[in-house]
Amino acid sequence: MTEELYLVDSYLKKYRGRVVSVTQGKYVVLDRTIFYPKGGGQPGDRGRMVKGSDVYNVIFVGKFSGNVSHEVDRSGLQEGDEVTCILDWDRRYKLMRSHTAAHIFSALLCTGTGALVTGNQLGVDRTRFDFSLEDFDRSLLVKYIDEANDLFSEDIPVKCYELPREEALKIPGIIKMAKALPPNVGSLRVVEVVGVDIQADGGTHVHNLREVGGIQFIKAQNKGKHNRRVYFSLEEP
Repeated sequence: MTEELYLVDSYLKKYRGRVVSVTQGKYVVLDRTIFYPKGGGQPGDRGRMVKGSDVYNVIFVGKFSGNVSHEVDRSGLQEGDEVTCILDWDRRYKLMRSHTAAHIFSALLCTGTGALVTGNQLGVDRTRFDFSLEDFDRSLLVKYIDEANDLFSEDIPVKCYELPREEALKIPGIIKMAKALPPNVGSLRVVEVVGVDIQADGGTHVHNLREVGGIQFIKAQNKGKHNRRVYFSLEEP
């Protein structure tokens, strides 16, 4: 099982790792990784692995059977190799800001309307969220965007920690995804925006709401019965 360093410290940008296995010359498993694998609506990280003078670009990261697999752009790495891993930090940090922003926006909307999240996709340029809202009301969505931006101007910490599964599931609103079932594991990773929101989540986040900067409404769409879609983009701090 790959040690997932991004869950411990999402601000790690560089580290040394060891190649555990290589499949088809380009799918590399490391003993530990800072690269986030695609999942939960968050894209996988990008970056590079360096061995001596050789550079291998990481073009896709996924998680399979408990191991994080890094697809590199060329062959050459072998089991046992020591590599320096360097994250595309600018891209990751935007995704971290977007992810925390999405938690706040969805928490405000879900609390205010009783809606649940029915789909999501984080992006560097824009983020999409779907909600189980009965009425299509663009002004309501903009209202919660504005409320979220008010919070992003405040000094509010964001904490990530593990809780026993049974204890976590007693927290109201810990699962905000419609039809989502929490993983059948002994503990759940919890992301808490102090005094604002608490959710089970396995993604990467900033440490404080001020880091988000702000979000800008792009558009809203009616995607069928009780399903509304909203797009927003990041604004710089």
